[in-house]
Amino acid sequence: MSNVRKRYRVRRSGPLHGSVQVPGDKSIGHRSLIFGALGRGVSHITGLSEGLDNASTRQAFGSMGIGIQSAGGRTAVHGLGLRGLRMPGDLIDCGNSGTTMRLLAGLLCGQRFGTRMIGDESLTRRPMGRVIKPLRARGAQIAGTAGTKPGELYPPISIAPLLEGERLQGIEYAMPIASAQVKSALLLSGLYAAGPTAIEEPVLSRDHTERMMLALGVPVQTAGASVILDPNLEWSGGWEPFDWHVPGDPSSAAFPLLAAVMVPGSQVSVRDVCVNPTRTGLLDWLRLLGANLSRRPSGHGAGDEPIAEITTAHGAIRGSLAGGELLVRMIDEVPAVCALAAVCKGHTEIRDAAELRVKESDRIAAMAQVLGAFGVPCEELHDGLIIKGGAALHGARIESRGDHLIAMAAVLLGLLAEGESLIEGAEAVDTSFPGFVALMRSLGAEIVEETL
Repeated sequence: MSNVRKRYRVRRSGPLHGSVQVPGDKSIGHRSLIFGALGRGVSHITGLSEGLDNASTRQAFGSMGIGIQSAGGRTAVHGLGLRGLRMPGDLIDCGNSGTTMRLLAGLLCGQRFGTRMIGDESLTRRPMGRVIKPLRARGAQIAGTAGTKPGELYPPISIAPLLEGERLQGIEYAMPIASAQVKSALLLSGLYAAGPTAIEEPVLSRDHTERMMLALGVPVQTAGASVILDPNLEWSGGWEPFDWHVPGDPSSAAFPLLAAVMVPGSQVSVRDVCVNPTRTGLLDWLRLLGANLSRRPSGHGAGDEPIAEITTAHGAIRGSLAGGELLVRMIDEVPAVCALAAVCKGHTEIRDAAELRVKESDRIAAMAQVLGAFGVPCEELHDGLIIKGGAALHGARIESRGDHLIAMAAVLLGLLAEGESLIEGAEAVDTSFPGFVALMRSLGAEIVEETL
């Protein structure tokens, strides 16, 4: 995360109008860089986010001998094949990006060189046992660090090289919690395994890795929440360079779209948004609330990801339950959903979201505090929140806790509150949404960004 401290001053806003484009999806960006680095030749990527999280993945591959250049919105990745990575000369710093660390853990445990991955203070508090333990079960020499919770493993992560003649083993793994990061780590390690990698999730998490592998000819089979990668099936053992476009991040798009739903008289469109079915939980939930929402398809992106323009407008909405499979498909949008719940009629109940307690912050506790500061009645649950809509909001002073989604969710509430709101720690937003303030101001929002 940046060492520069920032804060936002937010005032109650008039109607928001306009058509905008948000940064490229981080999840797809990470994976596009990974598959580009492992390809045989120079791949080109457009739409890659300039946020700090994707930059962490880019820098990690640069330290392992992958040439990466960007110009005019187009990034060239000079892939060296599955066995072309070189031992980094120093620690791999993943910054604030848990995706970088977890996906690289799977990739690097199959290499002939050792590595050690570190992160910033926030990442160092995030649990890594969920990815380390199944990788160990397939023969990886990988270790985490003891931390605050007994029996849990945290960064830094150390990975010893496989010796000449050693290979990772096949694995059948039933995941206790749906997690695209753990699933992807196992699939990436499976590229270097002697036998099949078979994974079963409780419900299907985002499937960007599987889509990309299928597009590149990797022997992957999917059926519902199950996926099998069998490297012993006939395939070339690699893939040729590609030219991919990273569509807009639906988690980032949630903020201008929900702002339009919340602020009277508003209508906003967001172009070029990824509408992969594993990422459209928020859109499906908005329909349940009776929100004014439309979607217009506009092509496909990296790994055949569907893309659309999404438009929302202000209107009366009613609270509803968000949980189960739907919650999995909108997990990153929950802080924004909490802000939206403040204007819903009746109660909004968020359940099955215990995973949010181990993100960049404890997002359940953080949003309970944010809502309370603005005057929104809520009850914190072990796996979610119950939020009562309809309260008159007043300005508040909020600390982001180093979490970009908490900072942006507080902005949504500030747009409706009487008086000025201050959001401290706003530099966290640069990890995922550089240009957030400029985009919101272009729609008519009353936000000022200050560098401290």
